[in-house]
Amino acid sequence: MSSETGLRVVVTGATGNVGTSVVRALSEESRVASVLGLARRLPAWSPAKTDWSAVDLASGNADLAEEFAGADAVIHLAWAFQPTHAPATTWRTNVMGSMRVFDAVAGAGVPALVHASSVGAYSPGPKERAVDESWPTHGWPDAAYCREKAYLERALDIFERDHPDTRLVRMRPAFLFKRESASEQRRIFGGRYLPGPLLRPDLLPFLPDIPGLRVQVLHTDDAATAYKLAVLDGNVRGAFNLAAEPPVDAELLGEMLGTRRVRMPRVAARSAVAAAWGLHLLPASPHLFDAVLRLPLMDCTRARAELGWQPLRSATEVMEEFLEGLREGAGAPTEPLRGRKVA
Repeated sequence: MSSETGLRVVVTGATGNVGTSVVRALSEESRVASVLGLARRLPAWSPAKTDWSAVDLASGNADLAEEFAGADAVIHLAWAFQPTHAPATTWRTNVMGSMRVFDAVAGAGVPALVHASSVGAYSPGPKERAVDESWPTHGWPDAAYCREKAYLERALDIFERDHPDTRLVRMRPAFLFKRESASEQRRIFGGRYLPGPLLRPDLLPFLPDIPGLRVQVLHTDDAATAYKLAVLDGNVRGAFNLAAEPPVDAELLGEMLGTRRVRMPRVAARSAVAAAWGLHLLPASPHLFDAVLRLPLMDCTRARAELGWQPLRSATEVMEEFLEGLREGAGAPTEPLRGRKVA
């Protein structure tokens, strides 16, 4: 520990969906003395034991080694999902920014780095059984998100080889949702002006049932618990899958919403997504749609056994909370999570 009173932890991307949950979890932990949250825009939010610093990882001007000096752990969460029409822009933040973080961790001699990887780093895999952390992490190359996550897995392989004394943990969570992230995720994936009433089950004429659209989700607060446990346990290293049960598909969503399912061919669904994305009506790209159809289901045995982690909320509870947040325009007092209800 950096002091007799507890750990000092630095969190990048501290004001987003995952960052706010991680900062809150750390600020409420007695073994953590202080948290430094890094973000491009400082929030109007003051959790206990937390200070803020304005840092833009894409600029390369910030002295990250100075920000990390004296830290016991760095949790790297910062990520840009948009603009999907300009992959070089997200590359500068997500890949080049992450490389600066890794270099600064080594330069500052930080003992532990906890990195936010993703299910999106995995190569295409099965939907009928779960895979463990040994499944290849080459991503789906046509999707920028997956390509960037997979590239960073290779960068971390080199980091691990060159800095064996730094404890490296790679979190690979499923899709992360909470009520407060609903407005942000609607803007990122569905578009700024997606009408709220369309999210009412009674106004949905049917639910598309697309072959292969079967994914895992997790409450962001449950993911934050795993990040906290990885910081507190000085012995854990390596990759950890994080997901709740059961997997989410059209059958589960249809039961939740009370909406009839209609089978839709992949080609038709992708064509609709591609047309909307091409017209800049939909932020989520058809390439990401392709990737989602190929993501494997994850086995989370290692996280339970070695971290002592398990999610408190089922996938059904996660989706119910998130959908309620979408309908209500829920948000939080940070710029990425600002609420916005579209009638």
